[in-house]
Amino acid sequence: MPDSDYPDIRELDIFKDMQNEHFQSLMRGAYVQNFPAQIELITEGEPSDFLHIVLSGTVDLFSTWNNRETSMATVRPISTFILAATIKDAPYLMSARTLEKSRIALIPSQDVRAVFDADNDFARAIVTELAQCYRSVIKAQKDLKLRSSLERLANYLLRQQKRSGGAPSFDLALEKRRLASVLGMTPENLSRAIKGLQPYGVMVTGTHVTIEDQDDLERFAKPNPLIDDHTT
Repeated sequence: MPDSDYPDIRELDIFKDMQNEHFQSLMRGAYVQNFPAQIELITEGEPSDFLHIVLSGTVDLFSTWNNRETSMATVRPISTFILAATIKDAPYLMSARTLEKSRIALIPSQDVRAVFDADNDFARAIVTELAQCYRSVIKAQKDLKLRSSLERLANYLLRQQKRSGGAPSFDLALEKRRLASVLGMTPENLSRAIKGLQPYGVMVTGTHVTIEDQDDLERFAKPNPLIDDHTT
């Protein structure tokens, strides 16, 4: 791995406080690859041989069953996936593919586990990261099970608006077919939900969204930090 990639990786929470000798040991065994769009990086059910770090580009985490497929999450720079499988030495529960040209660092999982046993700060940071991931899964389950499709879309738009700076007009982070999958809908249901939000002042043209009545949309959506705030 080029030394120029070290500072960005070192800034990740799981690597930030670990001993330098252990960080250098991980980097010596790591390497970086460039992948074109739509390349499958890992396949669910396979052994977790590497911890992956997205340095540039975008990666889709997805799962399939009985000829069905669903998007689980989108990974953007700079972040890791799939950490739990690496630490547990267990098969991947999701597959991953690039959505665009991406630069990925790969660290052998056995090296990560060895340093986990040797470096208390690294182990503590990984436990914290896994705890945050667990809480995110709980929030996603609450969003899916407690809200109607219209309410899920409304709250997704409010979260995306906040991530985009809070302006009344912004662009969707996902194309609509993937957004439907993330929200647990069919594309047809998503189209109906978009129309269903028009009375609350939401206009969607392509991937561009305009919220014309913020208060009305928030009264309908009832955003809840215990579901929608992924920092808690």
